[in-house]
Amino acid sequence: MTGPLPPSANVVIVGAGAAGLATAIFTRRLNPTLSVLLLDGAKKPGAKILVSGGGRCNVTNASVSASDFWGGRPAIIRRVLRALPVPDTIAFFREMGLTLHEEDRGRLFPDTQRSRDVLDALLREVAGCGALLLAGHRAVAVRRTHDGFVVSTRQGDVRADAVVLATGGQALPKSGSDGAGFEFARALGHTVVPTTPALVPLVVAGTEEGSLHRELSGVAQPAELAVWVDGRVAVRLRGSLLWTHFGISGPVALDASRHWLRGRLEGRAVGLTVNFFPGRQFDDLEASWIAIGRVRPNASAQGALATMLPASVAAALARRLRLAPDLTLAHLARDERRRIVHALVEWRLDITGARGFTYAEATAGGIRLTEVVPATLESRVCRSLFLVGEILDVDGRIGGFNFQWAWSSARVASGGLAGRP
Repeated sequence: MTGPLPPSANVVIVGAGAAGLATAIFTRRLNPTLSVLLLDGAKKPGAKILVSGGGRCNVTNASVSASDFWGGRPAIIRRVLRALPVPDTIAFFREMGLTLHEEDRGRLFPDTQRSRDVLDALLREVAGCGALLLAGHRAVAVRRTHDGFVVSTRQGDVRADAVVLATGGQALPKSGSDGAGFEFARALGHTVVPTTPALVPLVVAGTEEGSLHRELSGVAQPAELAVWVDGRVAVRLRGSLLWTHFGISGPVALDASRHWLRGRLEGRAVGLTVNFFPGRQFDDLEASWIAIGRVRPNASAQGALATMLPASVAAALARRLRLAPDLTLAHLARDERRRIVHALVEWRLDITGARGFTYAEATAGGIRLTEVVPATLESRVCRSLFLVGEILDVDGRIGGFNFQWAWSSARVASGGLAGRP
């Protein structure tokens, strides 16, 4: 990963993260006659792979479709995913000596449970297939020439017949994803869909100890979140919700974050509500309260709530709903019952923002998919420029989907580079 900068290469890949490494491997496999050079600004590439999945790397998911992604046109996303479906991704890693296993929600992890092994397998294969990786070589500019490109680094310039931008987005900037690739793309004629963090914890108003999120900090529970945009529900998502000292996290909050942030970016009126009974609606839950009241009329409203939710959550909600300890279901007036039930299926959280790109796992926004050729991911506005991974306007939900996008988009671009789609 060290050595002098060569004067030229057939293909220069800017960025040696998941998409960049995979693009180098696939390109050399498809056309070994091409010289492939990877440039990365970090002295040790692959930091984002190492920290992903709690240090275990959620390589992909057992079931992936275009509906698991947001951003660009679903038809284009679908076509890219078909180029390297999940079984082929599993085989790709197996060929490199890394087997995967499935965990909850279809998430696939390496059997070794070590993200380091994922990165090491990719790095070994890059070297083994004959691509050259130069770490600590940060690209500072990409210029179009009459016969190709010049990629400038702090160590000098390299000429290229084709360039791949695999620089990522802006999530986890300490890993090297600082948005520089967007500026390279703009300079070469591309437009960038404004970016926001995605898969990021959300901040809830209220820092006092009595705030719901602070009182329940550390508690995880099943929940359904609804993101409201201009007074209507834009999306409903179910999953595990984690209460934190600053707000909410956990899979369902991370998935909801991009929708709330995109709505705010567009200047819309956005809101977020929690349904403590995922999948159940007002009428259904009210019927349950009525049924319990018939069977146990002397049961307290607080006690009934405690049978439905985790004890700590039930207690916190009972206080905020002002449920008197001696209030029995038999004495619960219809309007009061409906007030309680409505709050339980549509509890409003005052979201003030997100924890930013530093804590985000992905970036929403990026290069428009309409500006690349779906069959090759070659730029429509700058010939022989290819774009892969997170730099494109595609972001997946949590669970290995963004890594699958990296592998699949790398396979598509490599086919265009090698002349073998």
